[in-house]
Amino acid sequence: MGLEPRAARGLGIVTCMDSRIEPLDMLGLKPGDAKIIRNAGARVTEDVLRTLVLATHLLGVERVMVVAHTNCKMASATRDQVIEIIEAESAIDVRSLDFRLVADQRESLAVDVQKIRSWPFLPPGIVVGGFVYDVSNGRLLHVT
Repeated sequence: MGLEPRAARGLGIVTCMDSRIEPLDMLGLKPGDAKIIRNAGARVTEDVLRTLVLATHLLGVERVMVVAHTNCKMASATRDQVIEIIEAESAIDVRSLDFRLVADQRESLAVDVQKIRSWPFLPPGIVVGGFVYDVSNGRLLHVT
């Protein structure tokens, strides 16, 4: 698929903000080898798409890995649980926010990969793959 770690030139990585994930170490890369975009749950949001437009057109990114991970809080908590925790800790009502929680991690990953593949502002031929990183053993599984 062209996303092997040894071919790091032009690589963009969309992954979770979880501190157990070290994207460069995960792929055997060094600083400068990849552009990294992080957020809760490794979701492809409008901001991620905007950033990928810049990365592809201005920074030479030709391949994108969307990397979810095992034991992700965004894939295990419900909306009600998240709202309840935040409200209990801060008394702030966050019901109007979309946390982009993940009910089915592989399905969400496939949807997010397709968002990138079909985004009209990215160059044609961009290679995109979806992966799950296992935080317990360090393995990276290509799923879409």
